Amino acid sequence: MPYGEFSIDEIKARFQLRIAEAEEYFAHIPPVAVSDFLTQTLSENIPLAVAVSTEKARSELIIAPVLLEARRQVQRRVSLFSGVEFTVDPSQGLNGTCDYLLSLSPEQLTIEVPVVTVVEAKNDNLKSGLGQCMAEMVAARLFNQRKGRDLPCVYGVVTTGSLWKFLRLEGDVVSLDLREYPISELGRVVGILVSMLRPQNTADPGGKA
Repeated sequence: MPYGEFSIDEIKARFQLRIAEAEEYFAHIPPVAVSDFLTQTLSENIPLAVAVSTEKARSELIIAPVLLEARRQVQRRVSLFSGVEFTVDPSQGLNGTCDYLLSLSPEQLTIEVPVVTVVEAKNDNLKSGLGQCMAEMVAARLFNQRKGRDLPCVYGVVTTGSLWKFLRLEGDVVSLDLREYPISELGRVVGILVSMLRPQNTADPGGKA
């Protein structure tokens, strides 16, 4: 089954995962100063994306510029993939296309070390993308393990462009931040993304380094 067909209950049962929900898991991460380029871009793009009101418009006009800003903030040492086929283990249903993947490698020709999976929520409903995001996180971890790059954790993002929700997978626990971060908190949204892209992947929503 493709990633998008997973429900939260199916993910929990198939991969023996537990969900840890808490308010503001990532709230301790400080905002960053974003570029004038992003601020100016979004000032024009957001009203247009909202007016067009399609998932494609939100993806191209809001989500992609924000992810590119996070990549710039880490000196482009990571790679960003959009609409990429990411088949890891079809026998477990870990196959399909990811909206976006961020990898801890500057290599742009192939996916090397996926660390953040980004799902564009359907019908402006963040909850609708959680099962898909968790499935992609499981796939990213398995991919890394098979490559000999077993990272301490991988991260997930579900977004409508206007709202952003962040997740973390470590061991058998998916930590889910119950807070929805609005694009009006742009510096905080980008700051959380940047924290996920640290070279040692040590960003900890629980507040530990």
